[in-house]
Amino acid sequence: MKVRSTEAGLVLLTAAAAALLAGCRTGVLIAPPSSPHMTRYPPDPSVAVTRTGYTVQVGAFSVLDNARRLAQALNDIGLDAFYYPQTSGLYRVRFGDFPTREAAVREAERLLRQNLVEDYFIVRPEDHPVHALSLPGAGLREKLAATAASFLGVEYAWGGTSRREGVDCSGLVQAVYRLNGLNLPRSTTDQYLAGAKVTSRRLQKGDLVFFSTSTGRSVSHVGIYVGGNVFIHSPGTGQKVREESLESPYFRDRFSGARAYLD
Repeated sequence: MKVRSTEAGLVLLTAAAAALLAGCRTGVLIAPPSSPHMTRYPPDPSVAVTRTGYTVQVGAFSVLDNARRLAQALNDIGLDAFYYPQTSGLYRVRFGDFPTREAAVREAERLLRQNLVEDYFIVRPEDHPVHALSLPGAGLREKLAATAASFLGVEYAWGGTSRREGVDCSGLVQAVYRLNGLNLPRSTTDQYLAGAKVTSRRLQKGDLVFFSTSTGRSVSHVGIYVGGNVFIHSPGTGQKVREESLESPYFRDRFSGARAYLD
């Protein structure tokens, strides 16, 4: 099926939403291959990086606020949704991580029967870059950087574990990785624990950089490194996704470390 706007069902879904935040995923850690620039340490067994299964695409909006509200409403009923910009100028909404196509279809059909969405499209795992055998690690890193760049200027405010602090940096990171076929844990702390340590001198595109921006927390903010000492992040509620320099005094003084998830 083609995806079409679900603006008519948005009000119904928002009204039905209960306050339930998406939690962190667990599973088998995809350990990055050995590399001279990585320093290994035992990963925390409570967090993991997994490959994305089947996802459901349920909306295409020309108005950003409509995409944001639908994604938040889906999150509020436990469907783990996110929205993202496309070159066409539309903002699309996806949710879920299902082990089979049948499971994804069942959930999508349930939403249809309840008139919460108007249509849907199933996205297969093999449609993601990480599943393309011909795409080397460097190519995937370029895709991660390009995907992050596609969010520049977006007033990214997807709700989640950091919503109460007004910073949804981890949601941006998770969305970028998911669009390329990898699931990261939801919270900034768990994303930090799930990766392999990498020094700031050995950063590569797609690595994550972490900062301590809250008193009493060693890790409270995250961005995606895109090369040239630059990272992309979602600064906070009401602000737009933007680039930042690792050399800026604010972030240099608050740098907590970097993590890699692929070679």
